[in-house]
Amino acid sequence: MVFIADFHIHSKYSRATSPNMDLKNLARFAKVKGINLLGTGDFTHPQWLVELKDNLKPCENGLFIYKYVHFILTAEICTLFYDKGKAKKVHIILFAPSFEVVEKINKALSKYGNLSADGRPILKLDAKDLVKIILDISEKCFFVPAHIWTPHFSLFGANSGFDSIEECFQEQTKNIYALETGLSSDPAMNWQLSCLDRYSLISNSDSHSPSKIGREANVFDCKLDYDEILNVLKTKDRKKFLYTIEFFPEEGKYHFDGHRKCKVRLSSRETLKNRNLCPVCGKKLTIGVMHRINQLADRNSGFILSTAIPFKHLIPLPEVISLAINKGVGTISVEKEYNKLINQAGTELDILMNVDKEELEKITLPKIAEGIIKIREKKVKILPGYDGIYGKINILWDKPSISSSLLRGS
Repeated sequence: MVFIADFHIHSKYSRATSPNMDLKNLARFAKVKGINLLGTGDFTHPQWLVELKDNLKPCENGLFIYKYVHFILTAEICTLFYDKGKAKKVHIILFAPSFEVVEKINKALSKYGNLSADGRPILKLDAKDLVKIILDISEKCFFVPAHIWTPHFSLFGANSGFDSIEECFQEQTKNIYALETGLSSDPAMNWQLSCLDRYSLISNSDSHSPSKIGREANVFDCKLDYDEILNVLKTKDRKKFLYTIEFFPEEGKYHFDGHRKCKVRLSSRETLKNRNLCPVCGKKLTIGVMHRINQLADRNSGFILSTAIPFKHLIPLPEVISLAINKGVGTISVEKEYNKLINQAGTELDILMNVDKEELEKITLPKIAEGIIKIREKKVKILPGYDGIYGKINILWDKPSISSSLLRGS
């Protein structure tokens, strides 16, 4: 069975999230987007856990169902600890097989922080110790370091991360099988590091509002089954893990270096020339994902890993419509055209990836149809995001002479 999974989202109980991040809205948007399996997010939060237990119907396969959408129990933890005198903040996604296991996890983790304070709790706990504590509760739990390159709160982050997985997880490295690339990097960027070759690279939305789920996701061809999904990730099974759905990484808000306050956006080469300092105010720059990968890479850009899971770059449909009709993403005009497309052609992800050009031209404006095809051909140009600012996309309309390779912002 082919299905699309988005494992990393948050509930309304996480900071800076929409109050609409509840099961009703998650299920509704999952259907519109074409998501078959959603992570619950935030199972460590007591109130969210009550809502999950009251509404999710358990399946025999270790998953749960609400209305027409399957769910898998997940949560994101912020581990806060010190290594060699330096503060480390590493986010980790947890997967659990049952509510019984979740209850035991929450009881154990409550000793290290206030689980009620945030859907993504901050725990004073070493990352490797978190893995050991959870595996002592259940060997069926699974761990994925989250958005591994972002400057803050990540495994390789410039501000508080490590230079290797082994430095972070030490003897527990053997129990890490997958990594989340994050919005500001894609698999090809990660292929530049040979030390990551054995890991499955997954992509998720990390959504804080229902409309953002599925902006990155994973496509499988296997049973909708907890054990089988995790086994596919552990073994990096290319026959069953078909591909990931990705942002163009330049659109991510930490792709380039920069200083938001001074509106300074720099490539890693420009940053080095400025000695990591803002050329306007002289303060330290936020070092972005591309710079950090360049620091640690042992392969050149463009290297293709033969054992890698493939991927596809997409731009969310509301953004495509917005660019085509020159109206804001949240406007009535964009929403009206979006709903028309969904009603006539199916789910958002199917429209973006599969509906052919002739059919698109029958059901939507020519420029929208053209934009969808251009994105499939990677005929876009993006001014890279930096220091918390998303990148700016330009679809190359009516430019048939442009090659199909991505024109990256510089």
